[in-house]
Amino acid sequence: MSNRRVKSLDYDDDDLDYDYDEPNEDQEELSNEDKEQLRLGTIEVRRVLGSVYQPLSTTEIEDALWNYYYDVDKTVAHLKGKHQTKQAAKPSPSQSRDIFADCPWGQIPEHRRADILIEPLHYPRGLLGGSSKEGKMSKLAALAAKRRQKEAASTPQPDNVASEPQDDYAASLSRLTLANTTAKARRAKEVEADPGLKENSDGTTNVEASNKNEEPVGKVEDEPVVARTQPSAFAGTFLFNADVSVGRTLDPRALKEETQTFDFKDPSPDDVNTSQAKQQQPKTQPKANVTNGISGLSISEVPKIKSKNIDVLSEYNKVKHKNAANFVVIGHVDAGKSTLMGRLLFDLNAVDQRTMEKYKKEAENIGKGSFAFAWVLDQGTEERERGVTIDIATNKFDTEKTSFTILDAPGHQDFVPNMIAGASQADFAVLVIDASPGNFESGLRGQTREHAVLAKAIGVQRLIVAVNKLDTVQWSQQRFEEIKSQMTTFLKATRFNLESTAFIPCSGLEGQNILKPVTIDTASWYKGETLVQALDAYEPITHSLDRPLRMTIGDVFRGGIQNPLSISGRIEAGSLQVGEQILILPSGEKATIKALDLDADDSEGIREWAVAGQNVILHLTDIDPIHLRSGDVVCSPTNQPLKNTTKFTAQILTFAHLTPMNVDIHRGRLHVPGRISQLVGVLDKKTGEIMKKKPKIAKPEEAVRVTVELERGMPIESGNRIVLRSQGETVAAGLVE
Repeated sequence: MSNRRVKSLDYDDDDLDYDYDEPNEDQEELSNEDKEQLRLGTIEVRRVLGSVYQPLSTTEIEDALWNYYYDVDKTVAHLKGKHQTKQAAKPSPSQSRDIFADCPWGQIPEHRRADILIEPLHYPRGLLGGSSKEGKMSKLAALAAKRRQKEAASTPQPDNVASEPQDDYAASLSRLTLANTTAKARRAKEVEADPGLKENSDGTTNVEASNKNEEPVGKVEDEPVVARTQPSAFAGTFLFNADVSVGRTLDPRALKEETQTFDFKDPSPDDVNTSQAKQQQPKTQPKANVTNGISGLSISEVPKIKSKNIDVLSEYNKVKHKNAANFVVIGHVDAGKSTLMGRLLFDLNAVDQRTMEKYKKEAENIGKGSFAFAWVLDQGTEERERGVTIDIATNKFDTEKTSFTILDAPGHQDFVPNMIAGASQADFAVLVIDASPGNFESGLRGQTREHAVLAKAIGVQRLIVAVNKLDTVQWSQQRFEEIKSQMTTFLKATRFNLESTAFIPCSGLEGQNILKPVTIDTASWYKGETLVQALDAYEPITHSLDRPLRMTIGDVFRGGIQNPLSISGRIEAGSLQVGEQILILPSGEKATIKALDLDADDSEGIREWAVAGQNVILHLTDIDPIHLRSGDVVCSPTNQPLKNTTKFTAQILTFAHLTPMNVDIHRGRLHVPGRISQLVGVLDKKTGEIMKKKPKIAKPEEAVRVTVELERGMPIESGNRIVLRSQGETVAAGLVE
């Protein structure tokens, strides 16, 4: 029976990545030629090494030869180094004995001893850098000694006390004791000689105590006097009223009596000395008081801007103004939206010829000559390099009837939130379609469908369908009718009003049927209006001028040197005027309108106020820029101000299956993460009545009432339109209840 162990595996051996160091049985043995080279190489290596390296085995030599490919010189060098390392690591006993063979026991010469113990280093002048008495005195010590000598010479000494410096502590102690004893004996003799003198209990005479000009001498007692060093000048400043004389007895109790703490409520000694010096100086004529002169000057504060309380509605009705409209350009990516709008601006002379030639030259330098018209709107470096619109691009042009503002929205799926921001400020939309083969079909399955649905959900009622790039199909009428038929069916399902929807064939690159009718023979079948005529046929919407102020901030920027903080946007409802205070949400900060500019026709007095439907630039004051950002809402702090809310109910139209789930809630440019906390019920699209309460799931194309909770407060009120997105896709849109 075999003792071989077999592994039982549940998977293929090919999936194993283990490396085993087991010998390979299939490995071929050395050839006769290799064996002969190893034998000859071994003989040559032993001959070169000699008898000193005889302990080396044949295996070691052959391994070295094999490693160095039979190179004898490298093999010999390797073996010598290896052998010497072993010898140095482990010396033989005989070698150890030979080291001290010629030395008698205990009498090893100094030069052959190992330096194991090292004497510690000592500072040559004592601890902490102090100098010894025998050494040379340092310059600092010499200066200190010289100063002490001068102080001792200038200070009066007692009779029996020497005036030389007190270098020795014992000598100093003896001098202090001697001075004390001498003073005691002197007082005793004076009392005996003069009966009028009396010795007080504190050891002083009545004459000495009555003399106020002399400093009282320390009290004499039989107790041993404790010698103390003199206080420094710094300590004397804080503790004493007078200096302590050199050689004076310093008794602890006398020191306690003379010690006085400084009262910091009193004037400092410097102030006292200064006042005394001024009193001693002769009186002169008073000079002009510079302080009073400066106090006479006053810096007037910048006057705050006050509102003129203009009746905006009555003033608006008095002014003749041109119609104003915003339209958003939407559609699939690469449908030619920016190129079409750039050509429109060029044909209307909104862009001069010199600027256009500059764009063409720059586009040709990077190999994108066809993008020159798109660069009229796409001003960003990244947008020009990638050839796609990223953020909302704005521009203006005027016709005889209307002043238009273009909102060029990005067509890429990654920038749908920016498209939502642009559509929320538009009165109507221009849907651009690529008529080239295959591109229309792919767009209808992509952003063409999503953009049209979002525009309707946000509140856009009128639509112009611009069928672009018809020059790629030779202005085929059949292709145009095919696109029109499919889009009509789709827009009808999206609930657009087909009576107000116009289909315009055009070519943005060639400039056909934009400002002027098409002149190509192959397009003679079209007799309709141009794109500009379709835009000019727009009927302005009546805005709520009498409602509370509502405005969404589109951009925050520096308006100039005199206006360091400015915001721009479109007034959605109400009115405002210069000097009025506004409230910014969700930050809750207030600001004052310093000045305002209008994008529309600037008639007389119109810069003092603005109304709903107008695009304005507000120059603000009394607010920090950190409280302002794009998407914030401006309202009045007194007239029905908005409030931040974290929970609301909305009626939505679903575009995908919905359950209680995490979503992003978009209100114009402002968006906040949140969650659908509850599906309240499925509604009837016509009547709005609940058909099914609390469903577990909502199917696409259903009207549902939901409860939404936000992670942070958002300024939302009844009637606001919102869009719900999840994982980069639009799942629902609707109206806040």
